[in-house]
Amino acid sequence: MHWATASSGSSILKDAIREVTDLIRRRMQDHPIDLVLLFVSRHFASLFGEARRLARESIPEGVLIGCSAEGVIGGGREIEDSPGVALTAASLPDVNIHSFRLSVGDLPDGDASPGAWHEALGVGPAPPPQFLLLTDPLTFPAETLIHGLDYAFPRSVKIGGLASAAINPGGNALYRNEEMFGRGAVGVALAGNILVETVVSQGCRPIGKPLAVTKCRENTIFEIDGQKPLDVIHELLQSLTEDERRAASQSLFIGVVMNKLAFRPGAGDFLMRNLVAIDRQSGSITVGEYLRNGQTLQFHLRDAQASADDLDLLLDKYTEEGAGKATGALLFSCVGRGVDLYHEPDHDSRAFRNHMGDVPLGGFFCSGEIGPIGGDTYIHGYTSSFGIFRPAR
Repeated sequence: MHWATASSGSSILKDAIREVTDLIRRRMQDHPIDLVLLFVSRHFASLFGEARRLARESIPEGVLIGCSAEGVIGGGREIEDSPGVALTAASLPDVNIHSFRLSVGDLPDGDASPGAWHEALGVGPAPPPQFLLLTDPLTFPAETLIHGLDYAFPRSVKIGGLASAAINPGGNALYRNEEMFGRGAVGVALAGNILVETVVSQGCRPIGKPLAVTKCRENTIFEIDGQKPLDVIHELLQSLTEDERRAASQSLFIGVVMNKLAFRPGAGDFLMRNLVAIDRQSGSITVGEYLRNGQTLQFHLRDAQASADDLDLLLDKYTEEGAGKATGALLFSCVGRGVDLYHEPDHDSRAFRNHMGDVPLGGFFCSGEIGPIGGDTYIHGYTSSFGIFRPAR
């Protein structure tokens, strides 16, 4: 197994494609190319189709998927707010690569069997495939897709991102081999001698202590540890420093423990969700996730330092747990990270390299990031979701 990535900041599309394809050819050496991922920044919106054509002409072999993006990642660079093209290629011996494209009408009904999902994708459950998913957030219900895949393929990893180059339906581009689509979803299922491991950094740090939901309905919480949630928040704010209180006024999040086996929940066990609303009359709060009584939650803050610390902690944990030698990786990072958050370029790519060495890393800045927490798959915000690849044998 061999991976390579490259990026170009040329403002001339033809030159950018030539630069990244030439670099990929050199970095792949004599390895056959089985999979290609193409990400093109919004600055080439009128040339999205041309980008796919030029890339396919230069590298006609292998399965190609990709999409349009606010920014692109490859070759150690994160290109934001300027023209950019990123290309990732992989040689995957003994791996079956099945590409698919879905529109809304292709999705099985909510009460459909796992077999309906297998048929919709043209993929069987054994051996368990690993999924790379790219969806258009303006025309396709990504949550329906990932919930269905978790149901039909419970042993499979799902990783990916939502295209981010457009604000109007039909403005994004999704690539699959010789085709380009303005709507729906594309992806690949990888089965065989491949293992996909994940690091999902949601960029928050805990404040206060873990608490239990003692009364809730759907996504509204009426009691936490027997108290009104608003009273709990007021007590929490009193325990914070002035700087923390100032941060909480803008970036207070709810971390819900999704790992049922976590006795002392820590980084990687929480699913971060927005605090959507506060009802001051009843003292209840509404959050961006359906809950159940007895679940554990903890309030969190998000800022640049918390985000950097969370990523370092999770990458440390990944490397310390004896993960096998990685050959390549993909990064699906929120458009709200990057320079806007850290005030410096290439932060998450550099952090990955500091922990993982020269493992090729490609990807793009997303309008939503797909990755697992506690065994189930979710769409995240303000997150960097890494898929790390190595042979299973």
